[in-house]
Amino acid sequence: MARSRPSRPDREERSMMLVEVSMSPMGKGESVGKYVARSLDIIDRSGLDYRLNPMGTVIEGEWDEVFAVITRCFTRMRRDCNRISISIRADYRKGARGRLTGKVQSVERRLHRHLKTS
Repeated sequence: MARSRPSRPDREERSMMLVEVSMSPMGKGESVGKYVARSLDIIDRSGLDYRLNPMGTVIEGEWDEVFAVITRCFTRMRRDCNRISISIRADYRKGARGRLTGKVQSVERRLHRHLKTS
């Protein structure tokens, strides 16, 4: 008897995530902008939707895609950084897309005005 393979979930059912990541080298002085810029180059070239803010970067995508990008950032940073501080926060919502802007718009609708965003 042939075993049936589980069907691959369609795009709507995949694990869509908003992941905020902040990754900084330690022991490299007060200004670490050159290291952050290298990570943002990787994120920008990934094709995933993201928003840079003063304290980190929020990336939207499927679990595997987002964490593959974060892994590439870490791999690049560890080449010349012996210690790295990483903070990651994730928000999963089944089937939800466009939450980078949608969550902000939801709050603005409730307040009946635009808010300062990056």
